[in-house]
Amino acid sequence: MAFGSFDQLHPGHFAYLLEARKLGELIVVLARDETIKEIKGKPPKYSEKERKSHLELTGIPHKVVFGHKEDKYEIIEELKPDIICLGYDQKAFTANLEEELKKRRIKAKIIRLEPYKEHIFKSSKLK
Repeated sequence: MAFGSFDQLHPGHFAYLLEARKLGELIVVLARDETIKEIKGKPPKYSEKERKSHLELTGIPHKVVFGHKEDKYEIIEELKPDIICLGYDQKAFTANLEEELKKRRIKAKIIRLEPYKEHIFKSSKLK
C-alpha cells in the first residue's frame, strides 16, 4: 500500500510507485481533495477523480482507492496491507502510524522508500 496526492505526476512519483509495486500487489490510497487542502493549505490542481484516472492510466497500481475523510487510518484497517510504503519525505499521518497500526492490530511492515533525484523531481520544486 502506498499513499499520496499525486496531483501532478512526475518522474519522482513514478519511481516511488514502481519501487512500491516491486514489493507485491500495489494498492494506492489517494488523498481526498479536502485532505490536501487541509494539509497543504490549498486545493489540488486536479480533482480527486481526475487524479485517480491519471494514476490508473499509468498502469502501475493494481488498484487505486480514496482515503477516508474522517478517519485517515480506516482504509488501512479495512484493506489490511502486509506492507505500507512511504515516500522519503512523506510526513502527513506518518508520525503516529506505528502506534495506530498497533492499536488497530494491523501487522503491516512500514518501509520508507528512497528518493529519486529529489533535487529535481519534487512536487514543490516543480510548481
